Amino acid sequence: MTDTTKNPFRALPSVNELADDASLQAWSAKVSRGRMVEAARQVLDAVRRELTADNGQASPPTQTDLAQRVDRVLNLESQPVLQSVINATGIIIHTGLGRSPLAAKAVDAIADVAGHYAPVELDLPEGARGKRNAIVRPLLCELTGAESATVVNNNAAALMIVLHTLAKDREVIVSRGELIEIGGSFRLPDVMANSGAALREVGTTNKTRASDYAAAIGEQTGALLKVHPSNYRIEGFTQSASIASLVEIGRERGVPVIDDVGSGALVDFSKFGLEDEPYARQSVDAGADVVLFSGDKLLGGPQAGIIVGKRDIIERIEKNPLMRALRVDKITLAALGATLQIHRDVERSTEQLPIFAMMHASMDVLETRARAITEALAGVGTIAQATVEQTTCYLGGGSLPTRGMPSVAVRLVVSGSEDEFAHRLRGGKPAVVPRVQDGAVWIEVRTVLPQEDAKLIDALRAAAK
Repeated sequence: MTDTTKNPFRALPSVNELADDASLQAWSAKVSRGRMVEAARQVLDAVRRELTADNGQASPPTQTDLAQRVDRVLNLESQPVLQSVINATGIIIHTGLGRSPLAAKAVDAIADVAGHYAPVELDLPEGARGKRNAIVRPLLCELTGAESATVVNNNAAALMIVLHTLAKDREVIVSRGELIEIGGSFRLPDVMANSGAALREVGTTNKTRASDYAAAIGEQTGALLKVHPSNYRIEGFTQSASIASLVEIGRERGVPVIDDVGSGALVDFSKFGLEDEPYARQSVDAGADVVLFSGDKLLGGPQAGIIVGKRDIIERIEKNPLMRALRVDKITLAALGATLQIHRDVERSTEQLPIFAMMHASMDVLETRARAITEALAGVGTIAQATVEQTTCYLGGGSLPTRGMPSVAVRLVVSGSEDEFAHRLRGGKPAVVPRVQDGAVWIEVRTVLPQEDAKLIDALRAAAK
């Protein structure tokens, strides 16, 4: 009989013996033999490291324990690498959670083309080669009033290719108060430098006049650039030049004007009580030569950088060699096209676009949903108290950072650590991302899709056990 007390490693099965364990045989219909053997090897290697670290004092796991660990490895590997979560943070356009959720119509459009071929660069009626950006161009022109339009993979890319096209090896005049840094430490001066354009700062942090731009124009000027500082606010003694005033100067001096409006609003958001957010048609109507904005923020669509403006400039942009590196695929085009179609009907867009529905949801509706959640959690596990509270939500995504909207949350007081409870929520299926504050876990109802309420309750119950 082998003495395993002195050498616990001898009690471990071989890789093949573990992979052949009867409790794992259901996996043979799902994964290859090689995959099962590799999972068994990972588990045995980990156990050997554990036994070595414990100087052989610990008892080796049983075959049943080892097989369970292999099962967990295979289960984990079989899960999608990116899964949906329930956003209970109170941030509607949450950059960390993929920004705007898509409308059902956009999801259906993705499903239709994702598993099939699609005429991305084929003119079906003519049977000839087509242009991929022509697919959404008519909708973008209709919704913004622009002469032409094109699309790249995000708004930073849009700015880069526009600057590279219009102002490579030339100066671009920008207000000091608009030299923004966006998420991930990407700074406007760095984007400009990589585009080949030279930055020419004018004005001061809090005050820049149209005359400052005019005075800076010279032989090396390639463009005037206005950037919406969407992720911060300067208040008090401030002044900035309007896009209309820059257009007037640009026309007088023969210099193109670029307006990066950032968040991609296609409608006037003042109807949601959110003023001061520029929208694309405003800039086009004011005469800007090029207007840039994101697809996955206030537009409510997929990640994209949208460029609208004068026809001759758009043609130059699309001939730029960078265009191939920055172009979008059929998935983006399908989702963007469906989202733009929804925007054609302003009244129905409030119902069909999730971010609009979230912003438009009444306090009464939110309170009713919150009460249903609290009632379902009464007396459940480690949840000591569940109450309905009035709170403040934010649009997020670099849009109106200081402007909140009234909202409703479920406040959970738990026995034990609220951080540990939140950790269990984030590790659940579905994962729930709450807000932890003031000794409680907060479930902000406005950012939870109504159809997710039942799943949310199940996830909260599971975390409380």
